[in-house]
Amino acid sequence: MSSNAPRRPVRDLRFFLTVPHACSYLPDREATTLFLDPQESPVPGVYDSLSLLGFRRSGRHLYRPHCEGCNACRSVRIPVSHFSANRTQRKILRRNQDITMRVVPARFLPEHYALYADYIRLRHADGDMYPPSREQYRTFLTLNEPYAQLLEMYLGEELVAVAAFDQLEHGLSAIYTFFAVSDELDKRSLGTLAILKLIDLCHKKALPHLYLGYWIEECRKMRYKRAFSPIEILDGRHWRPLID
Repeated sequence: MSSNAPRRPVRDLRFFLTVPHACSYLPDREATTLFLDPQESPVPGVYDSLSLLGFRRSGRHLYRPHCEGCNACRSVRIPVSHFSANRTQRKILRRNQDITMRVVPARFLPEHYALYADYIRLRHADGDMYPPSREQYRTFLTLNEPYAQLLEMYLGEELVAVAAFDQLEHGLSAIYTFFAVSDELDKRSLGTLAILKLIDLCHKKALPHLYLGYWIEECRKMRYKRAFSPIEILDGRHWRPLID
């Protein structure tokens, strides 16, 4: 994303709050979400500025949690120059040396959707993205913007994983990863591999950070993010190291 992109001050933007709804991560809690005005497209400059304040992208929408009396959702990022793969992550890299990759625009492809649909049915049938649909997939993960990209991962001729990410001026933002599910492929830890490869892509592009979205200490499904040490957390308007 070009650093020469026009910027609008955040104070000049309009935002909307959703009505309270069931929290997707913590049981028996309600959540509200702050959205950038849908009439404002997530253009460079605006997106760069808001991502530093903890906003994420879903389709054409930029959002962040804004829950009264709760700040459990914390934005986290990896300072890639300080990251060093641990023993387990090094094993995963060695185990997947036969995986090939390429980066493509975030366009709809039937092959991508078929992999996504299987992943949701097999891994997240209890979640709010089930049942999958083509429209849901298009709305969530496709976007005709230069910064929106997909990292494809192949084992031979077989597509085994796709990681959606955005290129910001100060890092890459990991949006969502989906992958093939089988006893044999599960041993490859493709979700972890995708993050490691995005870290590597940050290095190649000379970008300082990989944004991993939100981390909730009480949410078991998010604990994997702590394995990518060191990690930084957004505290108010400032990023600081997340220390145990």
